[in-house]
Amino acid sequence: MRNALATVGHMVIAVAIAAAVSVISLTAIGRVQWPAFPSSNQLHALTTVGQVGCIVGLLCAGWVWRRGRGRTLARLLALVFVSAFSVVTLGMPLGATKLYLFGISVDQQFRTEYLTRLTDSSSLHDMTYAGLPAFYPPGWFWVGGRIAALTGTPGWETFKPWAITSITIAIAVALVLWWRLIRFEYAVIVTAATAAVTLAYSSPEPYSAMITVLLPPVLILAWSGLRGAARGGGWAAVIGAGIFLGVAATCYTLLTAYSTFTALLMAVALAASRRHDGLKAALDPLRRLAVIGVITAAIASTTWLPFLLRAAHDPVSNTGSAYHYLPADGAELTFPMLKFTLLGALCLLGTLWLVVRARSSVRAGGLAAGVLAVYVWSLLSMLATLARTTLLSFRLQPTLTVLLTAAGIFGFIEVTQALGARGHDHAWGRAVLPVAASIGLAAAIAFSQDIPDVLRPDLTIAYTDTDGHGQRGDRRPPSSEKFYPEIDTAITRATGKPRDQTVVMTADYSFLSYYPYFGFQGLTSHYANPLAQFDKRAAAIKSWSKLKAADPFIHALDTLPWAPPTVFLMRHGGSAGESSTYTLRLAEDVYPNQPNVRRYTVELNAAMFADPRFTVSTIGPFVLAIRKP
Repeated sequence: MRNALATVGHMVIAVAIAAAVSVISLTAIGRVQWPAFPSSNQLHALTTVGQVGCIVGLLCAGWVWRRGRGRTLARLLALVFVSAFSVVTLGMPLGATKLYLFGISVDQQFRTEYLTRLTDSSSLHDMTYAGLPAFYPPGWFWVGGRIAALTGTPGWETFKPWAITSITIAIAVALVLWWRLIRFEYAVIVTAATAAVTLAYSSPEPYSAMITVLLPPVLILAWSGLRGAARGGGWAAVIGAGIFLGVAATCYTLLTAYSTFTALLMAVALAASRRHDGLKAALDPLRRLAVIGVITAAIASTTWLPFLLRAAHDPVSNTGSAYHYLPADGAELTFPMLKFTLLGALCLLGTLWLVVRARSSVRAGGLAAGVLAVYVWSLLSMLATLARTTLLSFRLQPTLTVLLTAAGIFGFIEVTQALGARGHDHAWGRAVLPVAASIGLAAAIAFSQDIPDVLRPDLTIAYTDTDGHGQRGDRRPPSSEKFYPEIDTAITRATGKPRDQTVVMTADYSFLSYYPYFGFQGLTSHYANPLAQFDKRAAAIKSWSKLKAADPFIHALDTLPWAPPTVFLMRHGGSAGESSTYTLRLAEDVYPNQPNVRRYTVELNAAMFADPRFTVSTIGPFVLAIRKP
């Protein structure tokens, strides 16, 4: 219990330090007028300088620890510099834009919409549909929304600093977990390595990155707890694993399901290995797994219970479409350890270490279970295509790489120690440690400075998308989103209602990302609330295209089983001012085809809106039709 309380205390300190480093650093970066990342190498150069400085700072923290004095200082230095590494790696390349990686496009569009919704209200509302409880896990968005509301910052503008800060906090907490499990010097090394890989491959989805960087130490903790080990395990580890899974369930369903699956594999493997030790010994891992499940369910219910209670008596549809996505990466197994890269070599070393040490090391056992679970999950996902669904296994590729990276670090350390011990009486043996340190330092810098290039496509979109102020980060002419403020003003003036009391029918979903109006229809069925009945709403919208006059259209709206739209944000069907139709470009699920979404256009007769009950105006390329109260 004392160790558990000490760990919690260290985590609280880590969160405070990471948050302070993020706020101070991002504020400082934001006060400078930087050139756009895609058009200048200055931001990349400064990112490299910052990364090298942070790596040197981590080396200093290790040196202070090795001296045996000032160990509290060493821990504080490690927390500061690992946090600064995260902030500079993401914050510096994004220094000249207010948008986060991938801008306001595709998935980032609905994520920003969610954050905007929970900035407007602390209630767990669905991101798009009026009157529905949250379906997509709201944990990360709710905290970000509360921060935005507290600081008086628009949700979309909070997305970038909250994404960077939350990832940084997770990395700092991971460092605490590691140093509670292993030697401090090793904890610093493995945290820095897994953080760098997470930032490179998982950061566009920030709440996923938070869970990913924590998974290696948590899986080791879970393995130790399920084994019932006296040292570093037992019930405290079981409770810790349950808390992690519960919190993860409020943020990201897939990684929670994968982590639970991994824990299940662990428990079954342990139970099978103890079958000759008696029934009680064999059932003990399963009993501990049940405790993890109860804790997980209790925490997860804080966000999932409203939806489940509503779904118990309300009609649902499109319940499985969130899993209807099968890109090429999801149709084959991935082997990062076989790639001829610096990271591939580290993963290969990690794979060999897992094979050799899985039976004798708790660390190797936990990480090996995680790696094995990824491959089993991937095969099950491919098999699930027979049931016309998937398990989205391609999204576990960053997780696999991070697990193998952690294993590779342990393998590198053990090989270095073995060589040094073997040659301790020879000059070459005494040179092993400095040579290994030099190789590790060079590799760390080489990989870290390449992270902005790995993220370059996402960074480019962050600079080319138009933000909520109608500006682009690269300072080039903005796109049609620059008219959104004018459209928002026209809506609020005409309706006289708060935005969250207005339902908008539009196919320009980024409008809902910037302003907390409710939408009548979501971006795709994959992110739509099953309670919203996406397919039936789509059918209703299509039926409007057959109407020719206002009266039947008004009747169709008033007889909808859902809150009808009172605002229509559309495009002209022909040349502006002359078209007889207004268009909405919508989407439907066509899985198992790839792409899994087919775009189609619904044309609404302009005559339906040429009625005193509507006001129609043209703003830029948009047609804004508002039904009068």
